[in-house]
Amino acid sequence: MNETLYNPAIAQRFRGFLPVVVDVETGGFDAKTDALLEIAAVTLRLDESGQLHIHESFSRHVEPFPGANLDPKALAFNGIDPSHPFRMALPEKEALKEIATPIRKAVKASGCTRAILVGHNAFFDLGFVNAAVERTQLKHSPFHPFSTFDTVSLAGLAYGQTVLAKAVQAAGIDWDNDQAHSALYDTLKTAELFCQIINQWQNLSPFPYISD
Repeated sequence: MNETLYNPAIAQRFRGFLPVVVDVETGGFDAKTDALLEIAAVTLRLDESGQLHIHESFSRHVEPFPGANLDPKALAFNGIDPSHPFRMALPEKEALKEIATPIRKAVKASGCTRAILVGHNAFFDLGFVNAAVERTQLKHSPFHPFSTFDTVSLAGLAYGQTVLAKAVQAAGIDWDNDQAHSALYDTLKTAELFCQIINQWQNLSPFPYISD
């Protein structure tokens, strides 16, 4: 990871938190009982003019944990076949470690103290992350345990849309229905949406650490 790509001012912008965009694909809606099947994360960086950009992305397919529920309706919606041999899925703990390690490095490189999850219906994604961290007895999550940035609320304010596809299109960002409901695709589009909203606000009301 190239630490010089991180402007330490991002720590001031978000009160010491590094925004990291996350999306999960699951076998249902209950984080305690339903399988985590995919997880993707996108780290963000701030440029010298105070504009927020996508930095790096990471994603992993996840093996259902022992005894996990797999709701056929959820699988039909996201198109995931948990037993497909080409998924190259990892055990839950290993997948979480491979996502958490670069996030922790990004937090350190940016001068932040912790990551904060950005998501579309962020409580859902954070709920599955927290449940998986607890289930696998991972030492600790890189994310704040309950605070989030939710692009549903932000997009409702900025564009009058709360559905991800409609919000992204209202923001003038390309959207491909054929790629939707892949964790990585949805994460990247959520990241674009979040960056655009933050950058529009920066243009309207510059944050005080940005010098002319």
